[in-house]
Amino acid sequence: MLTQLVIKNYALIDELQVEFNNGLTIITGETGAGKSILLGGLSLILGKRADLGTVKDASKKCIIEATFDIAKYNLKPFFNSEDLDYESLTIIRREILPSGKSRAFINDTPVNLSSLQGLGEQLLDIHSQHQTLQLTNDQFQFQIIDALADNSNSLELYFEKLKTYKRSSVALQELLAQKSESIKELDYNLFLLKELEDANLIEDELEALESEYETLNNVEDIKEKLGRSQHLLHDDDLGIISNLNDIKQQLAKLVGYGKHYEAIYERVNSSVIELDDVLSEIEDLESQLEADPLRLDTVNAKLQTLHNLMQKHAVASVKELMTIKEELSEKVLITESLDHRISDMEKELKQLDAQLKDISKVIRDKRIQVLPELTNQLETILGTLGMPNAKFNIVIKPIETYLSNGTDDLQFLFSANKGMQYNDLKKAASGGELSRIMLAIKSILSKYTQLPTIMFDEIDTGVSGEISNKMASIMQRMSKAMQVFTITHLPQIAAKGDTHFKVYKEDVDDVTQTQLKKLTAEERIVEIAQMLGGSDVSNSALEHAKQLLN
Repeated sequence: MLTQLVIKNYALIDELQVEFNNGLTIITGETGAGKSILLGGLSLILGKRADLGTVKDASKKCIIEATFDIAKYNLKPFFNSEDLDYESLTIIRREILPSGKSRAFINDTPVNLSSLQGLGEQLLDIHSQHQTLQLTNDQFQFQIIDALADNSNSLELYFEKLKTYKRSSVALQELLAQKSESIKELDYNLFLLKELEDANLIEDELEALESEYETLNNVEDIKEKLGRSQHLLHDDDLGIISNLNDIKQQLAKLVGYGKHYEAIYERVNSSVIELDDVLSEIEDLESQLEADPLRLDTVNAKLQTLHNLMQKHAVASVKELMTIKEELSEKVLITESLDHRISDMEKELKQLDAQLKDISKVIRDKRIQVLPELTNQLETILGTLGMPNAKFNIVIKPIETYLSNGTDDLQFLFSANKGMQYNDLKKAASGGELSRIMLAIKSILSKYTQLPTIMFDEIDTGVSGEISNKMASIMQRMSKAMQVFTITHLPQIAAKGDTHFKVYKEDVDDVTQTQLKKLTAEERIVEIAQMLGGSDVSNSALEHAKQLLN
């Protein structure tokens, strides 16, 4: 329920702070006094777009702040989904800055308009005559029926299954499209993969093959140079090693003459040992060398294959070729597994389809079951509201399409007078009749579900005294289970309220301001008397007002 409203610097309101109670609250005032300003401020709380033109003093900030007691509304899931702090007394604030920029806060946390609208529609329902068009909306009509049918759990389950069904349907279409594309590429990918597999790729093979190729391709030249090197090292008369051995022998005779002679001897001796080792390696290399034309052809062919593959795939190493091979293998594997995945997805969709049909039937059966009760209640209430011949013909038929709330087609047909054919509400009912139908529906809904605070904005326009009494009784009955506001010009309705506020204008320092005042018992008698007989209050009007209040 709405417990407090604060408005600053909005339209004709300089600053207003008012507290509200539960039950039926009456708001009255002369035409033009500013009731629409009050509604406009509340609309900002509900997420309506702000307009700098509504700010009283454009150099100052405009603030609209409403406090709601939401303990009974089961709104914790909403607060969790929006990542907001939940408070049983929740404060919603809108600010319009002098720059024209608008800001919104829920419990001091900044929010966007969509979040504000999502919460606002669950807290406050401002009902004016133009909103009776909602009656002609299928979605709203289903909400009425489902409230009576207690379909909330089934609808929640249906909605979750439907979300999964839609996601799976999209996933299946993507798999089918992927399969179509993959089939076109499969043959080419298989060809490329076979090429790479036949190449028997080894990560460091390229460098080894290139080295082997250079050796095999130049074997005679290498042999000749290795042989010449052996001769220069090992010749008995002119060989380097033979001469070094002679030097070594001469220096050995000088070792005893001093450490510097010993050091030079050791260096020469190390050189002899090193050259002996070099000679052994040259001999080993020469012994291993053998011309092998067949092996040369094999190595050359493998090198050509690798270079061709690297050029074809625009890479610079065998390692990159191996990566491409793995990717191609994965693509081929995915293509070959698509049929299995598609089959699994089709089975899942078939199961979901069966589940949705079962849940839809449960929802439909419960809807059809409550139609006689809904029709009877509507016609009974409308009979008391001056529409004794109002008749409804509500028809529900199954359809194949999965809608957001089931698989039903709804015809909410109405006839206002005897002898008239049933027709759609928007064609068969006038504006005044739609207002009374909406009141009847809200009255019925209040018995079956926790409705938000409702504010009726002159719903009694064009209604006679006796009918207004009935309307007031309905609103009074609704207020036993919820908070109800009504803006009215009819004394019969005003007298039924638990609390009565008056909207009026007054001039303060030559500036007109709108004020909202809670009336005392005596002030209320005068206000209702004025509604009965005009500004000049007579004794009979006062007596009549007291009778209405009693």
